[in-house]
Amino acid sequence: MSIRNWPAEDRPRERLLEHGASALNDAQLLAIFLRTGVPGKSAVDLARHLLAEFGGLRALLEADLPSFSAHLGLGSAKFAQLQAVLEMSRRHLAEHLSHDSVLKSPEAVREYLTAKLRHEEHEVFGCLFLDTKHRVLAFEALFHGTIDGAMVYPRQVVKRALLHNAAALILCHNHPSGVAEPSQADRQLTKQLKEALALVDVRVLDHIIIGEGAPLSMAECGLM
Repeated sequence: MSIRNWPAEDRPRERLLEHGASALNDAQLLAIFLRTGVPGKSAVDLARHLLAEFGGLRALLEADLPSFSAHLGLGSAKFAQLQAVLEMSRRHLAEHLSHDSVLKSPEAVREYLTAKLRHEEHEVFGCLFLDTKHRVLAFEALFHGTIDGAMVYPRQVVKRALLHNAAALILCHNHPSGVAEPSQADRQLTKQLKEALALVDVRVLDHIIIGEGAPLSMAECGLM
């Protein structure tokens, strides 16, 4: 049966307009993005099929072009649309942060850093540079590493902080393994960076680790 013949409450687009996007499940959200199905499958049926093949929404969103395009109903045009949506989401989060102090929106900071780093297959270390009122000046991914580590140079972090005229910053990196617990190396690196940046009057407010589930704040865990 065509989606057009479904009750209005069951149609993804109508349900979104009536109740908001949060009321939709993954398949319904994906169906709106797909817009149309394929012969024998409605957009919702196709969405369910794709989620089952990919193993979930996150794997679909993070797929590269070859693996994305290899699936039924998908191709380079849909891939381009999806990447544009994801980038708009990241920029929206960045704009929200740039207007308010990060201390007023810690959850927005975590959402932004998660959007920037969680899809990375290898470890990436970055910094969120802040002004004297703790508003965002810039985000930079400074070091890229192997699947289990990235070599970080304190001198380069200090150099970038001075370039941005930052008064404070938030360190961040991802754990591709999915476990967000800080390692002993993470703790030692945080200590070294705090000491190096203190010499140029730049405060380290936090070190956020991105893994599976909720990001971990070393400051909130008393590890700073």
